[in-house]
Amino acid sequence: IYINKLYVWTFTLVLNAYTHKTYVTFNGFLGLNVCTSGSATSCEECLLIHPSCAWCAQEVLTLNSRCDFSQNLQKRGCDDPFIENPRSGSSLLRSKPLSSKGSGVTQYDVIQIYPQKISLSLRPGDQTSFEVQVRPVEDYPVDLYYLMDLSLSMKDDLDTIRNLGTKLAEEMRKLTSNFRLGFGSFVDKNISPFSYTAPKYQDNPYKLFPNCVPTFGFRHLLSLTDKVDRFNEEVQKQLVSRNRDAPEGGFDAILQAAVCKEKIGWRKEAYHLLVFATDDVPHLALDGKLGGLVHPHDGQCHLNDKNEYSAANMMDYPSLALLGEKLAENNIFLIFAVTKRHYVLYKNLTALIPGTTVEILDQDSKNIIQLIVNAYNNIRSKVELSVWDHPEDLNLAFTATCQDGQPLTGLRKCADLKIGDTVSFNITVDARGCPPKGTRKGFIIRPVGFKDRLEVSVDYRCDCSCTYYTKSNSSRCNSAGTYSCGMCHCEPGYLGARCECEEGEVDHQHLSACREAEGKQVCSGRGECSCNQCLCYESEFGKIYGTFCECDDFSCARHKGILCSGHGECHCGECKCHAGYIGDNCNCSTETASCASDDGKICSGRGSCVCGRCQCTEPGAFGDTCEKCPTCPDACGTKRECIECRLFNTGRLADNQTCQRMCKDEIITVETLKTDDSNTVQCVYKTENDCVMKFTYSEHANGQSVLTALKEPECAVAPNAMTVLLAVVGSILLMGIVLLAIWKLVITIHDRREFARFQSARSRARYEMVRFDPSTALRLIQMIEIIYL
Repeated sequence: IYINKLYVWTFTLVLNAYTHKTYVTFNGFLGLNVCTSGSATSCEECLLIHPSCAWCAQEVLTLNSRCDFSQNLQKRGCDDPFIENPRSGSSLLRSKPLSSKGSGVTQYDVIQIYPQKISLSLRPGDQTSFEVQVRPVEDYPVDLYYLMDLSLSMKDDLDTIRNLGTKLAEEMRKLTSNFRLGFGSFVDKNISPFSYTAPKYQDNPYKLFPNCVPTFGFRHLLSLTDKVDRFNEEVQKQLVSRNRDAPEGGFDAILQAAVCKEKIGWRKEAYHLLVFATDDVPHLALDGKLGGLVHPHDGQCHLNDKNEYSAANMMDYPSLALLGEKLAENNIFLIFAVTKRHYVLYKNLTALIPGTTVEILDQDSKNIIQLIVNAYNNIRSKVELSVWDHPEDLNLAFTATCQDGQPLTGLRKCADLKIGDTVSFNITVDARGCPPKGTRKGFIIRPVGFKDRLEVSVDYRCDCSCTYYTKSNSSRCNSAGTYSCGMCHCEPGYLGARCECEEGEVDHQHLSACREAEGKQVCSGRGECSCNQCLCYESEFGKIYGTFCECDDFSCARHKGILCSGHGECHCGECKCHAGYIGDNCNCSTETASCASDDGKICSGRGSCVCGRCQCTEPGAFGDTCEKCPTCPDACGTKRECIECRLFNTGRLADNQTCQRMCKDEIITVETLKTDDSNTVQCVYKTENDCVMKFTYSEHANGQSVLTALKEPECAVAPNAMTVLLAVVGSILLMGIVLLAIWKLVITIHDRREFARFQSARSRARYEMVRFDPSTALRLIQMIEIIYL
């Protein structure tokens, strides 16, 4: 924004001015000082302009502006004791060291978060940071409450878990030496249209099944105990019931199990696990209106003397928000154990209720023990910070440093941890404004599901110490004003540095004192000149201010009609963004939590996080976190891990108990793999047993990844040793016979050629003898006789 040919307001120049003079030059233009341009009329107003601004409370007449950078005030003669420039900071109030084990010490001495209490001093706009460390300890006590759906469709599951207590205790005691188990059951509200309410159904809602008990909402059957035989006894006694519609009243039961702490028996110093086993969907808030229940759930405990939910027919089902609040308030991890048919629905619910996980339950609950163990290990492998009682005027920014030591900006969660690993979080806090004087606020930081917490108290540095020496009707102000922090605040009708003028007195010879530059309007056309200073007009849009009324707090960039997007303050034409936001109109968030993929990487390592959304840079990558990329070089390698852990329970993911969390793809197994589809990627890899596994990778139209794999790897059959031996010997004999035949053939051909040559020579000899005359023959005979003799 150009003020005139000489003055330009730019953020870069303001930053330069922090450590240089009041005005600095850049490319021939003059940068405007953010402190002096604010025209602060009091010390408190100066502190609110910018965290680098300071106020001089010394009575020095040569100062043009008492609000400036500290360096500039010192150079212009203001002594250090008179400079008001409070800074933000933090101090530890309680900092016990982290524990390494949960057993062998008093449970109240187990510390899993460091520090435990700190105090922050915050000046508006000035950030301060502190570090939080979390370490899940080994052998920590566990309370597990098993909440089971006892509708008729769960009869086979009830038969399966009749001896669950003993087996589950054996497995859990491998993970903790201090384990307790409890039991409760639910069906649904016993009113129409959720249940059968006719008189003939009161004793038995299903006549074809004689052992069917009346419908009930929730029954607490066994408080948490280390005597697992009692769990088995209670399960043996249970009978199924029946409701009318498909959804169950499980959320009523979850809330009662969470808030009835004394009856359930939750220990303060233990992990709280609530296992919710069902084969159908739950009723949600507002469903109760179908039965005439218009009162929302109050979130209180309503168990009667028989440990039954007494308000089932009086209040609506609880909302997801209420359920999440009560679970977090009581440090309870909720484990949804549901059938595969409803897995997706409950998976979506886990995103809305913090501290919840979902596992697939077999139709007859045969895998319930392994399911609970896997869920427990999954819970223990994650640390996520939650903030309670967060003041609206505070901005919090998180940076997580997990086991790999790499800082992850915008994340407040670490995953794939081992018991005993220590993770740290850097938390930056800044205040957007000042609350009423004397107000002290605070908030609590707590790992989800942990009893440990960090208490943070906040003291706002909004006041100046010089205000304690304020004097009204001071002689320094010609008895027409109040002297405070080095300057006069005049009574109505008086103006001037010492309240020496009355309103309406205008010295036309000195109107230039009210012009920003020669030729400019008096007071920028937005005020009037009185006693050689500008009195800015009031505006319905906001505040007009400045020495020449050149600034306001409403002429800034907007986003969707909202000034500075609601994430910043407008200062003299430019948005001053709150922590966690950037951009000309502060509409760009620096948070990266929404860009984190399931493996903890930002945008799956295939893109960058811009304004809270992933921009995929890898060719072929797409999805909210660039997690889908059939054409990427690592696509087959990534999906191979899912094939190994989901089909064969092997590989890296199986060891870390993260298979269900990391691999959400649909996997189809076939006998023969089709490879003629151009829209699929063909993948082949060699298994540990030297077999070959083949699968294809494609993206469905609904956005889900689909993996089509062979049911079993292709393995070569090992040959029989005797067969191999006979084959080798036979091959050698065959080769010998062939060689002999070839040799015989060559000899025969050679002999026949020699014989033919001999016959030819013999014929020629006879022919020659016929041609001899008698004299020649006689001589030949004589020669033969001589030779013979």
